Amino acid sequence: MEHYATAQQVFGGGLVFARIGSMIMTMPGLGDMPTPVRARLAFALLMCLVVTPVVLPALPAIPDDLGGMIGLMLREVLIGLAIGAVLRTFLAAMTIAGEVISISTTLSFAQTADPTQSQQSSTLATFLSLLAVALIMATNLHHLFIAAMVHSYELFPFSRTPPTGDFATLEIRTVASAFTLGIQLSGPILVFSLIFNLAIGLVGRAMPQFQIFFAATPLQVLLGLSIFALSLGLMGSYWLGRYRDVLATFG
Repeated sequence: MEHYATAQQVFGGGLVFARIGSMIMTMPGLGDMPTPVRARLAFALLMCLVVTPVVLPALPAIPDDLGGMIGLMLREVLIGLAIGAVLRTFLAAMTIAGEVISISTTLSFAQTADPTQSQQSSTLATFLSLLAVALIMATNLHHLFIAAMVHSYELFPFSRTPPTGDFATLEIRTVASAFTLGIQLSGPILVFSLIFNLAIGLVGRAMPQFQIFFAATPLQVLLGLSIFALSLGLMGSYWLGRYRDVLATFG
């Protein structure tokens, strides 16, 4: 192997692959389950070949024992997973908005497979999660993922111990921000649902014999989906701006 690369270069490439591969594994779109494993592996190897020469001067020396080498590998995997988890968690804001809208429009019973979450979710939540991935790719926002991979070596160099406490705090804040944003995105439908249910409650009290449920449910679905369609563009652009700010933190 010395004829092609030195032992230090091979070791450095392994460290870079550990971090880059962990980030790609949790990357929205490319890291989803429907993406072929070979495609993810090929992209990770390609990024490793591109990034390794850039960070090679800052790479640590090869440890004398196996335990030190495994420790460095686990450290890089931890950093990659922590960054990828934050980016993946904020993507859930669209899924939360879809679930809230489904409940507000009585469509939560319509379930389908969500490829981004690898589980069953409501149809509107699946639609919004796929829309989020499509917006990322269509606006070239995925280029910031690559910038985040390179910039992570400035934020978390090899000579610095991973701030696990800060990672945990950041993840908790990201979960809270994603939930808050999901509720904000579903705000128009929530307001409509509140007013509509209050109105049909008054009608039900005024005319107890009237079968309000059979008359109100189709109207609630129709009006709810109409408001959802009208606010979809604003919802996507607002979420995209917030997600760009999260990416700018690492890139």
